[in-house]
Amino acid sequence: MTTRTNTPNPLDNAPLPVRPRLAAAWTSFVFLYAYVDILNFYKPGVLDGILDGLIWRFDISSTLVTIFLVSVSIPALMVVLSMTLPARVNRVTNLVVAALLIPYSLFNAAGATWEWAAFYGISIGIEVLLLAFILRSAWAWPRATAVPAAPVTKDPRQQVSV
Repeated sequence: MTTRTNTPNPLDNAPLPVRPRLAAAWTSFVFLYAYVDILNFYKPGVLDGILDGLIWRFDISSTLVTIFLVSVSIPALMVVLSMTLPARVNRVTNLVVAALLIPYSLFNAAGATWEWAAFYGISIGIEVLLLAFILRSAWAWPRATAVPAAPVTKDPRQQVSV
């Protein structure tokens, strides 16, 4: 006769709570966002355009640079907000910000040539996948389970009356 025992797998992990999952996804998004912008400098003509005072046919100005600062600050702030906001506000904030950033990410392909299609396709694809993961995680945020008011014991003398 064989006795079967369930030995725990040393690689099994408990499910990660929603807050660190969201913060990790936002952190990945911020890194990708920054690296895509840095790698974009290697495109021919980009640095020349910047030196001539143009980014995507827009004149470089304090307003434009401030808009860019705000656009990169939002995902960076979401790392902290995902860890600190109360659950209900956190869920809504993640849903709204991630949903708004999807079209913003897709806009980065505007004016791209076929020569750069793989670069933009991969970068935007990963950004959208991360945002979809954030949306799914926030949408499926587990509800709190009800906690009994008093501990339940089998011995009626140990019952706590409320």
